[in-house]
Amino acid sequence: MRPAARLALLLFLAAGLSACGGGSKPAPHNNRLLDTPLPPATGGQLRNAVGADASNLIPFIGADSASHEIAGYLFNSLLKYDKNLELVGDLASRWTVSPDGLTLTFTLRPDIRWADGAPLTSADVRYTFDTIIDPKTRTPYSSDYELVASLSTPDARTVVVRYKEPFAPALSTWAALSILPAHILRGQDINNTPFARNPVGSGFYQLAQWVPGQFINLRYNPRSFAGRPFIDRINYRIMPDPAAQFLELSAANLDQMGLSPVQYTRVFPARPALRESFNTYKYLGNNYTYLGFNLKKAPFNDRRVRLALDYAIDKDELIKGVALGQGLPIAAPFKPGTRWYPADLRPYPYDPAKARQLLAAAGWRDSDGDGWLDKNGRPFRFEIVTNNANESRQLAATLIQRRLRALGIDVRIRLVEWAAFLSQFIHTGNFDAVILGWSLSLDPDQYSIWHSSEQGPGKFNFIGYSNPAVDRLLVAGRREMDLDRRVRIYHRFARELHADAPIVFLYAPYSLVAVHKRVRGIEPAPAGIGYNLEQWYIPKPLQQLALQP
Repeated sequence: MRPAARLALLLFLAAGLSACGGGSKPAPHNNRLLDTPLPPATGGQLRNAVGADASNLIPFIGADSASHEIAGYLFNSLLKYDKNLELVGDLASRWTVSPDGLTLTFTLRPDIRWADGAPLTSADVRYTFDTIIDPKTRTPYSSDYELVASLSTPDARTVVVRYKEPFAPALSTWAALSILPAHILRGQDINNTPFARNPVGSGFYQLAQWVPGQFINLRYNPRSFAGRPFIDRINYRIMPDPAAQFLELSAANLDQMGLSPVQYTRVFPARPALRESFNTYKYLGNNYTYLGFNLKKAPFNDRRVRLALDYAIDKDELIKGVALGQGLPIAAPFKPGTRWYPADLRPYPYDPAKARQLLAAAGWRDSDGDGWLDKNGRPFRFEIVTNNANESRQLAATLIQRRLRALGIDVRIRLVEWAAFLSQFIHTGNFDAVILGWSLSLDPDQYSIWHSSEQGPGKFNFIGYSNPAVDRLLVAGRREMDLDRRVRIYHRFARELHADAPIVFLYAPYSLVAVHKRVRGIEPAPAGIGYNLEQWYIPKPLQQLALQP
């Protein structure tokens, strides 16, 4: 999967795949060739599945991971990240930064065209910028571009961006913004346009067919400026049931799938037929799983209560029991091992006695001897909501429920279909607590998640977090151009967040992926495995696969 260059803090929709160990033996078509070196060839199809339908293929409107994954094949940005997570040109062939850091000048590649044959010019960049900063556009991604003082297009291949003040993530934001076709969209309501389901892009692929709730098929774009990808088609089957996905993978009717920890650590090692047909990959992604509180509701507006819940949750138990060891403990919203993560910051340990002490200080005691905590006659009872297709989050909720009930807190669990989860709970703020994940950008800027101004419908600060010290650090981190000073700012931000405990950091999971051996050209790198999908290929003898019963 071609990753969006700067993931811009997407809501992370992990598949949470089933621990199913059954399923059919992989179909034996051409298995004798799977380990045979074969030359690259064009043609064939890559067969994938997604756990939920895409919502909107305009990248800065759709906020779910399925939409972003598919739109990543269709559109380009001015810049992108390479396999080593370094910025390189995409639509732009070159760029310069002024000595004061306030002006970026991009030069577009010559003769770029949209999939319909129309030229892609600086006017399209101008249109996209004007659209994302338009107050009427319903997007959570506008804050990065509102700091631009002006954007000018001296000619069809030149874009000049001037900032009001120094903005450290500036270049990375132009790796995140997918450029849209002005000749199609100008004059339309971007929030309600048929383009969202029938897009025309400039990427390696274009939309071939989308049957809602069933499948989304892509075909290669012969007008892609970067040349032809080896694989002709990428086909997504929409399969909300993770167990069904794994059965189809086991029957070799899917070419790739994100694996659950059980499938990776137990099922694959125990089944030679799977190992014969699939390669598996493991790498630490840029995401984490968390328990988030509605900070506008009591008792979660009390820091002592949030800290008590953090102490009451056994994170090692979650890593061992949910992730089967395929995860790392975290205490900050950054990828462990990077410069942005403070090496000396540790998660709150599992300490039920400390949790009881904090709860008592906040007024929560078992005053009537029934085993449940209460305050002013009100029992400590709340609901955790998470998505029903994510088995890992469900199991995490169950373990958290058990630990908190041991303290006298009555926790209920509600499992909701993803679209309803977003529309009825996240976007409305109608929840007590949620288990979700964040997939983060490579730049440490997290203004749109944590800044107090980023609350409201469609915004990412849906937990209602407000901390003046954090606000100041987030603004300072954006303005600081010196790397060492910027690192120190984000370390202070991480410590302030850790002390305030607006969420419980549960763990950072490893990405676990299986890909059929007929797919070649995969080169694991710091960026994962999907950064060079256009270079993946299926040798000619392995292209003709029939769907197995």
